[in-house]
Amino acid sequence: MTGVASLAQQVEQAVGTAIGAVLPERRAADPLIRRSDRPGVDVQSNAALSLAGAAHRSPAQLAGRLVEQLATEPGGLSATVSVAGPGFLNVTFTDAALWGQVAARLADDRLGVGTPQAGVRTVVDYPSVNVAKQLHVGHLRSTVIGDALVRVLGFLGAEVIRENHLGDWGTQFGMLIQYLLEHPEAPWQHERLAAGTTAVAALDELYRVARAAFDADPAFAGRARTRVVALQSGDPDTLAVWRQIVAESQHAFQQVFDRLGLLLTEADAAGESRYNDALPGVVDELVRQEIAVPSAGALCVFDPAFTGRDGAPVPLIVRKSDGGFGYAATDLATIRDRVGRLHADRVLYVVDARQALHFRQVFAAARRAGWLPDTVDVEHIAFGTVLGADGRPFRTRDGGTALLTDLLDAAVRSARRVVQAKNPAMPGTEADRIAELCGIAAVKYADLATSRQQDYRFDPDRMVAFTGNTGVYLLYAHTRVAAILRRAADPAKLADAPALDPAVPVSAAERALVLALDGFGAVAAEVGESLEPHRLCGYLYELARAFTAFYESCPVLGSAEPVRTNRLALCDLARRTLAQGLSLLGLPAPDRL
Repeated sequence: MTGVASLAQQVEQAVGTAIGAVLPERRAADPLIRRSDRPGVDVQSNAALSLAGAAHRSPAQLAGRLVEQLATEPGGLSATVSVAGPGFLNVTFTDAALWGQVAARLADDRLGVGTPQAGVRTVVDYPSVNVAKQLHVGHLRSTVIGDALVRVLGFLGAEVIRENHLGDWGTQFGMLIQYLLEHPEAPWQHERLAAGTTAVAALDELYRVARAAFDADPAFAGRARTRVVALQSGDPDTLAVWRQIVAESQHAFQQVFDRLGLLLTEADAAGESRYNDALPGVVDELVRQEIAVPSAGALCVFDPAFTGRDGAPVPLIVRKSDGGFGYAATDLATIRDRVGRLHADRVLYVVDARQALHFRQVFAAARRAGWLPDTVDVEHIAFGTVLGADGRPFRTRDGGTALLTDLLDAAVRSARRVVQAKNPAMPGTEADRIAELCGIAAVKYADLATSRQQDYRFDPDRMVAFTGNTGVYLLYAHTRVAAILRRAADPAKLADAPALDPAVPVSAAERALVLALDGFGAVAAEVGESLEPHRLCGYLYELARAFTAFYESCPVLGSAEPVRTNRLALCDLARRTLAQGLSLLGLPAPDRL
């Protein structure tokens, strides 16, 4: 599905065709279309300035020739085109063309947005949490960014497969299980938990205790290693405890995922344990192809493309000197599975930037082994760290790693104070509901509005503000549009209202809003290609501002027909576009706050 071409895209196509007619050897040249900030001009093309030399003409002469060519094209643009300055093409759309775009997008359930990624099977790997551990601040960005990408790619037509690559296997589980079996009194099952303590919180603490015992007591360490062997060989008693640990952890994870409004479910878990049986074969194949070689008792992949400060190749360890398999072996087995079994066309790893070298090495090794063909696109979606309001890495007051639930609670408390200040008479239960809605939305939007490759500053008081580029501001903007539509004479029949009148003059504020709405599909497609959700955030913020300017200067309900109908339709498209955009970010679109 191609969708409704925006007016800017129509100009791009028309100017591109004109360039091909005037300069056949440059028919593939970029028309260089951009929105104009000049009064009375909607879009501008700078193509004549860049192509004048090849045409052996001045930019103004070439621009004039392009205008002449545009006038001869069949079905031409519904716009006036003129030459300005040294050779700019200024384009101003007719009022009828603007209203026509509004009508076309309203007539489509998808707002005229196409599906450019239809048929692309895409695996998104996020948030890769560890069993028997609580979600902490480091998991925030992976969950939020990953979920937004899943939503955007799915909306654009991709067949998206979500995978939470659980850390549910390895030496640490033999250690934890052994400790639990030797200390049956350890409180981690529901019936033994203290009030307010979750099973995964108890397991997290017991892991620390078990780790200390492992490091201090050689006898316990030996028993723990034996337990690892029992786990890997499928001992029923060991597996039973392991399954309980995994189940309790997933239950705890899902509670946080649900609070964040993620699409992830327990069915999306694909733990490291899934690939355990495949690891020996993976390593054997790497050895057979002479990709992995012995080094200090281990098996490593050395690639001259990856060197350290001393110039020597950095090893990618696939099997450790003790015979255990490294993370690289599991990641290679995972790639082989996603390409071979899932038939993925694209695989995205939403993991923090510190793992960049690891993934580059893994991808290169998979290509060399033939498990990752050139037809499959694989990418590490790197992101920065979470900082506190002071710009330093976010920590608890005692310097520890903050839990993700604590961050969410802090944002909700800040939102509650704002809600209380705006409406002191609001019932407590309603204030709590709105605070939860706004607090969670604020956390997610503040993350997504930051370029993922930059660090994200967690400042709850700033992010819950009702003004500025915040999630709360966008939620509030949606409620304002919804309120106008509710006050319309018969909002239930809005879709059956008289057709838009293309002869109604378009004011400057209306024009700006129509052009903003017309750009939604292009921005969504851009996010699908760049995998940068902050571009959608910026678009929605500017759209909300454009609507505010329209609302303040253009009466809607008090206008006479046919202006009233046209403006109500414009409000309806604005509400639907805001709602769809918020949904792609994983944010709600409430009708009231």
